Amino acid sequence: MIDGPFFALVVVGILGTGLMAGVFCAFSTFVMRGLAALPPAQGVAAMNAINGAAVRPAFMTVFTGSAVLSAMIAVVTFVVWPDEGKLELLLGSALYLSGSFGMTVVVNIPRNDRLARLTPGAPEATVYWPAYVREWTFWNHVRTVASGAAALVYVLALT
Repeated sequence: MIDGPFFALVVVGILGTGLMAGVFCAFSTFVMRGLAALPPAQGVAAMNAINGAAVRPAFMTVFTGSAVLSAMIAVVTFVVWPDEGKLELLLGSALYLSGSFGMTVVVNIPRNDRLARLTPGAPEATVYWPAYVREWTFWNHVRTVASGAAALVYVLALT
């Protein structure tokens, strides 16, 4: 049974990855649908504003903090964890680090950066907007599932 500081580390990891699953789920289920329903110029402007607002301490602490916690959980698991629960802890860390944090860095941020370079209402933005919504949302579904699955397997490690 996990106890002491490592138990607390895993519990905070569950909380962080679960919170991120909720944020990503909200975007996948209604935020992106609402933005897609706007005219392209308004959708581009709104998404750029959202992306700018996301890079603030509250969100970034949970998002990057969960990545740091996942990495710490993986390292501690390799160093001191007994066999029971080891697979779940390593899987949870891999899911969040690759499927959530990694996908954000490799897939979603480059799309956000490209969108930010476009002028809302310009022909290029109007053409890019539908593809952006479709592709960004698909990869956001991946982040949602990866974050939720990470939280779940962390919980399973504690049982």
